[in-house]
Amino acid sequence: MPAKMPKPGDLEPIETASRDELSSLQLSRLRWSLKHAYDNVPHYRRAFDRAGVHPEDCKTLADLARFPFTVKTDLRDNYPFGMFAVPRENVVRIHASSGTTGKPTVVGYTKNDIDTWATVMARSIRAAGGRAGDIVHVAYGYGLFTGGLGAHYGAEKLGATVIPMSGGQTEKQVQLITDFKPDIIMVTPSYMLAIAEEMERQGVDPRASSLSIGIFGAEPWTPTMREAIEAKLDMDAIDIYGLSEVMGPGVAQECIETKDGLTVWEDHFYPEIVDSETGAVLPDGEKGELVFTSLTKEALPIIRYRTRDLTRLLLPTARTMRRIEKITGRSDDMLIIRGVNVFPTQIEELILKQAALAPHYQLEITRPRNLDELTVLVERAVGVGHADGEAAGAALAHLIKNLIGVTASVQIVASGGIERSLGKAKRVVDKRPKA
Repeated sequence: MPAKMPKPGDLEPIETASRDELSSLQLSRLRWSLKHAYDNVPHYRRAFDRAGVHPEDCKTLADLARFPFTVKTDLRDNYPFGMFAVPRENVVRIHASSGTTGKPTVVGYTKNDIDTWATVMARSIRAAGGRAGDIVHVAYGYGLFTGGLGAHYGAEKLGATVIPMSGGQTEKQVQLITDFKPDIIMVTPSYMLAIAEEMERQGVDPRASSLSIGIFGAEPWTPTMREAIEAKLDMDAIDIYGLSEVMGPGVAQECIETKDGLTVWEDHFYPEIVDSETGAVLPDGEKGELVFTSLTKEALPIIRYRTRDLTRLLLPTARTMRRIEKITGRSDDMLIIRGVNVFPTQIEELILKQAALAPHYQLEITRPRNLDELTVLVERAVGVGHADGEAAGAALAHLIKNLIGVTASVQIVASGGIERSLGKAKRVVDKRPKA
């Protein structure tokens, strides 16, 4: 299927600026961001002082490597608003994501931050082939999750017509796509295939739908998944990357004319690749852990945030900004189930609250019908009968749904039914087909 090629004048000047121009802008903004964080966030002042560095020590972009990393636990330790660099009353919106201890990771935005986010999202949709006047069907979840509102504001800023469908109600998704005839859909790739299956169930040919572009994120997906989506729906399947701690969706975006990795919007987010074990900065082209520093965020500046995503930085192609290779995995044990971040320890914590259940469990992930499914296998406590165990399992499933935000099937097994390990327990059994 031929890609929509950009029209003259579509690109912002910074997207085609020289590397020297871009580097000069980055350094100016980086120095501001470091000072903003140091002056206004006690955590950063303490962290910089412990590391023996000061914002004035940043004379070149390479000097950023002297500054300490930020990790997810730093945000949780300062829950809820301790990482904000502006007075709370200047924060116009708050988003949050789930965490391993029950405390979510909280992020805040000033009015300018929201405008910046909308700008990079509009830029991302345009890079994916979207144009003013297009109809954009948003099937990412709305609410504390950044996906839905991030996509929504960006599409509006681009000048598109937005259908704020959110996730779920698959039959209605198909009805609105059939009736409203959107040009673009923004959704997780696995749910796109579920929508396509529902189309077929209703007798609608997915290849005959109005959708010509899909902008897919919130979960890892392979080139094989791209091929399957493009074949089933006759559309361009384009990758988007983001995370709430750095901004939300729109940190990096694949360009439709190349589909060769995600262009990082380097005028707002400075990327590094580091060795996951040592923290040493790696040269472009070497695979490691992705680290981001925000350059323009007011409410929640983020300095050298360790994303745990594994990738490598690549030379520019469609834009003069560098690209990241498609994310291939993470350096920690986080699972992503239908766009929701799930840690085994989150589920373990909920299991331990059920007196009728033993702390022996495994998480089984399958993909029987294109969507990931999570099954929690957990033992009854010694001496607990079948009925009490099943009741505890139902309560556990309810807690997982309400507190973590993912639907899980809970299977109760007899005491001793989970295989014991002499070393590290095998908590996750991934039965999804390999690409």
